[in-house]
Amino acid sequence: MSIIVTGASGALGQDVCKVLIENGLEVAPIRGVDLADEDQAQKAISEIAESNSPIQGLVNVAGGFAWETIMDGDMSTWDRMWAMNVKTALNACRATVPFLEAGHGSIVNIGSAAAAQAEFGKGAYAAAKSGVARLTESLAEELKPQAIRVNAVLPSIIDTPANRSDMPDADFDSWVTTRELADVIAFLLSDKASGITGALIPVTGRV
Repeated sequence: MSIIVTGASGALGQDVCKVLIENGLEVAPIRGVDLADEDQAQKAISEIAESNSPIQGLVNVAGGFAWETIMDGDMSTWDRMWAMNVKTALNACRATVPFLEAGHGSIVNIGSAAAAQAEFGKGAYAAAKSGVARLTESLAEELKPQAIRVNAVLPSIIDTPANRSDMPDADFDSWVTTRELADVIAFLLSDKASGITGALIPVTGRV
């Protein structure tokens, strides 16, 4: 059984794939596909399902971040954040659910702690991640009759090379590592989390 991982080429996506493999799971990574486009998402996931069936789960790592004030920012940033974070997850979920086995399927979305409390400069990003949270909760309710679980992790700042480069003076030791986040994702995909659905789980390190 395979786990589809979107955004698999990024720092978090790579560690998610690594941890899932260490846990004895087969991974079907998605790279280089515009998942904000419904047709591309459907085509990519259908092709994976044909060669990797059955599909056990989906991890929606694909997303994006932008720091921009509300008053001085560009309206296009709001559209871009929505497309990169909400539409990618929505399209991947819609394309994957028909291939998930009732009673065993699991979806994990990557939300953000910023969705609960937006910080300065994170308006568009936090709004989009709030959309991911509501998507997670609503889809979890929708799929309860099929016993397919849907959850989200809400990280704070993730310790990645890109974030270290953007914030060189920050306390990196306080950030959540990609490995820590990947371990929580692996747990949510496992049967040990069979009683958890519709949850928004903070994974905030020591921030």
